[in-house]
Amino acid sequence: MTEIEVFSPAKINLTLAITGKREDGFHSLTSLVAPLSFGDQVSIGVRRGGSGIVLTTSNAALPVDESNIAWQAADRFLKRFGVEASVKIRIEKRIPIGAGLGGGSSNGSSVLSGLAKLFDIDNLKVLTSIAEELGSDCPLFLRPEPLVMRGRGELIERLSSDVIRTLAGRSVVLFKPGFGISTAWAYGALAVAPQDYASASEAEAKLEEWKRGERSLETLLMNSFDGAVGRKYPSIPLLLESIRTETGAACLTSGSGSSCFAICEDSEIDRIRSIVAEKWGKTAFFELARILDI
Repeated sequence: MTEIEVFSPAKINLTLAITGKREDGFHSLTSLVAPLSFGDQVSIGVRRGGSGIVLTTSNAALPVDESNIAWQAADRFLKRFGVEASVKIRIEKRIPIGAGLGGGSSNGSSVLSGLAKLFDIDNLKVLTSIAEELGSDCPLFLRPEPLVMRGRGELIERLSSDVIRTLAGRSVVLFKPGFGISTAWAYGALAVAPQDYASASEAEAKLEEWKRGERSLETLLMNSFDGAVGRKYPSIPLLLESIRTETGAACLTSGSGSSCFAICEDSEIDRIRSIVAEKWGKTAFFELARILDI
C-alpha cells in the first residue's frame, strides 16, 4: 500500500460579506479567507486494483461513512478519474466541529490533493470541479494561501505575492466556546433578517482599498453573521468587545462560528487567553496559529 500524509489547515474568514440569496438556494458572498498553520493531519493509503473506502478518525463524534466529506472526496475522485483502488483514510482531528474553521471542507480537499499526488494526476480543473460538488468552502483548500472567494464560494481570486506577504506569518489566536453553531442555522437566520446582508459594492470597494494598501487589515474585518449569531449567542459579541477594549486587538467570528479569532501581537496573547478563560471558562478551546502561505 502506498501512503501519504497531508496537512489539512483550518481557515479564518477575515471578511465575510453575505450579499443575498441566489435563485439556486445558495447565498452570494465576498470573503477574504486565510489558511492557518493549525489544522488536522490526514493520512491516505491506496492499493491499486482493489476497491472500497475505509475512513477512521480520532474524533468519535465524526461519521466515518459516506456522509463524511472526506469519504465523498475519495469516492468522487476514483469515479471521476476512472481509478480502481482501495483507499484508507485516517484523520487526526484537531479542528473543532461546528466551529466555522472549515475543518470538514479542508479534510475533503486534502483527500483530493493527496490522491492526486499518489496517482500522479495533475489536473486542477477537475479537482476544483469535484471540490465544488463537495461544498462551497472546499475549492479554497486546494490552494492553501490567502485568497478571495466569490459567488457561493466557487469563484476564487488569487492575490498578488505582495498582498500575500502582508498577511503571511501574522499571529492569530483562535478561541471557541463549549458549543458549536450549525452553518445551516446561520444561513437560515440570515435569510429572515435581510438587514444583515452586506452591500456587494461596499465590500468590493473596501477589498480594493486594502489590496492597494489604502486600508488596514484590521479595518477590513467584518462578518455578516455577526447580527444573527450575536442575537442568539450574546456571550460571543460580549467577549469580542472585552478583547478589543482591553487589548486593542482586532477580533471577529470566523465563518458562521462559533470559533472566533484575534489578530494580535505576540505580547497580547497571554492577556487574550486570560480574558477567554474568565468569560468562557478555563476549558474553552484556545489555540495559537499563524496565517499560512504555502
